[in-house]
Formats: sequence, C-alpha cells, structure tokens
Amino acid sequence: MKRHLFSTVTVALLLTTLACNSSTPDVTRFTSPNGDLSIKVTTLFSEQDPEYGTVYCSLFCDDKLLMDGISLGIATNRQDYSSKLKPVSVGALKTVRHDYTMLTGKRSRCKNAGYERRYAFVNPQGKQLYIIMRAYNDGFAFKYEIPAAEEGEVILSESTVYPIKDGTKRWIQPHTGGGYEEFYPLATDGISRSWRDKNKWSYPALVQSVEDDELFMLITESNIRRNHCGSYLNNSQNTDMYQVTLFSQDQPVENGWQSPWRLFISGELDNIVESTLVTDLADPAKFTDTDWIQPGNVSWIYWAYNHGSQEFSIIKEYIDLAINMKWPYMLIDAEWDVMRDGNIEQALAYATENGIKPLLWYNSGTNWAGPNSGAPTPWYRLNSKEDRIKEFAWLKDHGVAGVKIDFFRPDQMETMNYYLDLIEDAANARLMANFHGGTIPRGWQRTYPNLMTFEAVYGAEWYNNGPTLTTRAACHNATLPFTRNVIGSMDYTPGTFTDSQHKHITTNCHELALQILFESGLQHRPDRPSAYYNLPEEVSRLLTELPTAWDDTKFISGYPGQDVVLARRKGNVWYIAGINGTDSQKDIELDLEDIGKLAKIGSNITLFSDKTDGFNIKQTTIRELGGSEKEVCIQLEPRGGFVAVFTNKK
Repeated sequence: MKRHLFSTVTVALLLTTLACNSSTPDVTRFTSPNGDLSIKVTTLFSEQDPEYGTVYCSLFCDDKLLMDGISLGIATNRQDYSSKLKPVSVGALKTVRHDYTMLTGKRSRCKNAGYERRYAFVNPQGKQLYIIMRAYNDGFAFKYEIPAAEEGEVILSESTVYPIKDGTKRWIQPHTGGGYEEFYPLATDGISRSWRDKNKWSYPALVQSVEDDELFMLITESNIRRNHCGSYLNNSQNTDMYQVTLFSQDQPVENGWQSPWRLFISGELDNIVESTLVTDLADPAKFTDTDWIQPGNVSWIYWAYNHGSQEFSIIKEYIDLAINMKWPYMLIDAEWDVMRDGNIEQALAYATENGIKPLLWYNSGTNWAGPNSGAPTPWYRLNSKEDRIKEFAWLKDHGVAGVKIDFFRPDQMETMNYYLDLIEDAANARLMANFHGGTIPRGWQRTYPNLMTFEAVYGAEWYNNGPTLTTRAACHNATLPFTRNVIGSMDYTPGTFTDSQHKHITTNCHELALQILFESGLQHRPDRPSAYYNLPEEVSRLLTELPTAWDDTKFISGYPGQDVVLARRKGNVWYIAGINGTDSQKDIELDLEDIGKLAKIGSNITLFSDKTDGFNIKQTTIRELGGSEKEVCIQLEPRGGFVAVFTNKK
C-alpha cells in the first residue's frame, strides 16, 4: 500500500469548485491566518480498490511536524465512514471569527479567527460524510458531519486515532471512569500505570513535539451538545496510537448531525495557557440576561469539617467568615438536610440577613446514592424535571444564589443530557451552577453563563482522603496551569494554610499564589476561619479584594511540573503569581520591561514571597521601567511561591 494525495482527476475537479479562491491551489493543505500552523489532509488508497481509502490529517507548526497521520472516520449502525472513503469535493476556504464576552474564565472578551475547509467523502454505498477542518493561530479543530441519516441510525464508534510515538513527552491523566481526579505525570511512553482502566486516558492531554521542544499540543474536545456523549483515549491495541473512544454507542443521527469538535491547542506554552479555543468552538450563549450572575469568593466548610454542614453552629462560623472577609458567598455542603441544633431554613436566613448569598450542595442522585451506600444526602431531589423545578423555586424563595451538584455517572449521552437539563433549569430559576464529581469543561461556560466552575481535578479536598497529595502537590500544582485549567474553570479549592486530615508541605506563598494561578468563577476558600483571621493584614486584604474572573491572562514563564508564572488582570490591576513545583530552591526572574508592557509605569507593587515562618511582604513602587533596574529576582523556597500585585497609581 502507498500513501497518495487526492488523485489528479479529483484535484482538478476540486480546483474547479475553488475557482474563486485561486490563491490556494493546494486543496489538501491550508494554514492558520498568521501562517504558523497548517493542516494537511491525505488519503491512503487501497491497491485492491484505488478509488477508496482511509483519510488522514497531519498538523504542522512552521513546517515542523506536530502530529503525523491522524486517522479519521466514524461508524454508525447503518454505514461505515472509516476505511473506505472516496474524496469527492473540497469547499472553499472560509474565514470564521469569534468575538464574545465571558463572565468567567481567563479573559472577559474573547476574540479569535481561523480558516475552515469542508472535505466531502462518500463510501461505496454512496453515503456522504463531511470532515470540517479549522486552523487557528493557536490550534486546530475538526469534526464530522453526516448530512443525510437513515431512520434509526446511531453512532457506534470513531476511527479517530492520535499517534504519539514512544519517547514523546506527555502529561496525560489516567482514565478512571469519569471523575477526572487523577494526576498528570510526565511520561515518555504510552504504558498505563493506573490501578484500573489500564490503557485508557482522559482529556486534556499535553504532548511535547519531538521536533522542537518549545512546541506543544493540548488535546481535548469541545461543544458537547444534547444527545452527544463524551469520549476518552484508548491505546490498548498499540501504545503509540490513542483512539478516540466514545462513552456511548447509541447517539441518534439526524440529518445534519455533527460530532463534538476534536481540538488541538498548539504552539509554544503561551499559546496553550492563554488560549480560549475550548469556548471559541462552543455554541454562543443561550441567554443574555446575566446581571444576576456574579463570580466571587466562597467560604467552604468541607475541607476542615467533612460533616460540618450537619452542625448549624459551624455553618454560622463560615457565614461569619464570609462576612468578615467580605466574600459574597458561603457554600453549605453535603448533609445539610440532617442538620442538628438548627435547620437549613435558619442557616439560609442567617446568611441572607447578613448580606451573604448562600450556595447549596446536592447529590446528583445518579451514581452511588442509596439508603445503604453511605453516599451523602440529600438524594434524588433534582432527577425529574418536576422535582427539579420545585426544588429550584424553593431555593430562590430562600435567597440561594447557586447549587453545587456532585457525584455524576461517567460521560454517557444520558449523563451529558442530564448536565444540560440541570444547567438550563438552573438558568431559568436564576441560579448559578457548579459541577463536582463529574466531567471536565467542554465550552459550556460560554453557552450557559450561569455555569461557574467544575471540579474534575485532584484538588485540595484530597488532603482529607489520604497522604498522597502531601508529597505530590507542588509538582501537580505546577502542571495544572498547562493542562486541566487551560480548558475551563477549575474548582481546586486552593489556599490551605493549615492542615486538614493530612498535612501539606507547600509554603504559605505557594498556597497564596494558587488562588491566582487557578482560575475558577467561584473560588472556594477551604481553610478554617481561624486560619484566615491569623493571616497578616496585607494577606487578608489581598484575599478580600482578589477577583475570581479576569479581564486578561498572560503566560510569563514555566514548564509543566517544574514552575509556572502567570499574570492576570482585573481592571487596572495586574496580579502576577508563581510557584515552584520542585523540592529544590529556585530563582524566578521577572523582566520589568516585559511587565511594563502590562502594568503602567509608576505602578505600586506589593510583593508576597516565601519566608521560613510565613510571608515576606514588601511594598514598593517602580518609577522608571527600563531604567537601571531591569529585572527582579525572586527566590522561591522548595515548593514555594510568590504573588506580586501591580496597581497603576493613575
């Protein structure tokens, strides 16, 4: 067998359709708007049947190969659109533009543009498949479309396979069924070391180029619609080949059916970290009445008191914490329905009377909840639409601002539909939503602005569950800004200054920095009230004023698992935060000329850096950027961190 491009005859026919676009004669390849990234589509024809073959695409950055020979295709219970496809036409190159606002995330206004091309194929039965390709300056995307469906047709599988050769550096979370609460260890092979679900992997997956170690790709998916399922990667057949594997084999196909986008955020690490492609590719917002949606900080009871919501007196302590820290929200977590020394109505009333908006926890009721399971209550209050609408109306009557819903099944079609039911009904009731024990972000925060955050991360909650996080937290924390948090809000619950059931060995400034490094529309503050009351005044003031949604985000420096420095802006204030993911002391240099392009000359600077017994706090003013002082060197302790706040005096 031999790999060919489209046949000469086919190309001639295709060029006829592209007469209006004579500047792009090679219809098998096109580039991003800036010309840095390009996609090439090829077909491997069979010698036995030279009209039909398997379709592949390859991805390039500056002509350096990022990924070669991604096999494409899909199968239904009626048709095979994989190994036997004939190219029949290529659409004209089309410009796609995105310009929208976000209430959560790394940027309040998101703008992007790319080129799109539609490739049409038929199988031997004459049934047509479109593969829609896009190239942006910060990545690639493709999806499948079936223009004409048969009655009873359902999607069975995908033939999409991503080749990642042995020796390639990668950071991929082992798949454990759907909770997405694992580490992203650096590996150079595709051998699974997970205790279960071997050779299965979850999104997102970060891969470093073998041709240029400054180039990376983050592989994920976007725009899960109703009657879609999620997918994961499986390399059980060949450890170098990661196949897109669907959670469900019964997605109904209607005329014009489209798959979710398969997505590769690509380029250097700043492209990865700063990209908004996951929401760019999602459907636009379903509603525009959003004044009632307010990101903010939340006092959170569970980390210090696993069963604290059973105690009215402890709930009051955390409401008082929110009052004193000027945080708008307090989350009443699981088991509030079995509260002692008071009841939920009294707790909600105490919060609202004191200007605090309560959030309330629910079990999704679809996983392991049951009378003898030990799963926390309340159960089964949101499963039917009738019960859900009734419960949401009760919440609004009692001043509740949002719901945290936990313990979901894996990402089958039915589960994804349930998520959408929950978000839409919550929006109709003017309630914000936070999903825990479930799926990763796939762009829904754009489509449903009331969706504030997701868990889907091995976060600080795990200090409750075992000693593992103690020694792995620093490296893990320095990996998440390049992996999980790129794709959407992440409810890690950062900022553990004291110890829960198991100790932490990161420094106080490491923990402080996480609250800027980790983006989440609702940022849950996990520590006990006494920890916050004992913080230095400057730290307490920072935590009072710290935003949870940003106007802009810039990558400064770093490498996954080793260190990371990010800058985030709200209004005219830039917050720069960095952490050391290693067990060795490390120096971080901040280039003042680069920062001067962000923060204005004459900015007031407050620097929080490591100190053996707490915080080293320094306040100064940069009067002349680019003068004699061109950089600031910050010494980070092992597993340390820093925060620098630049406030323009003008």
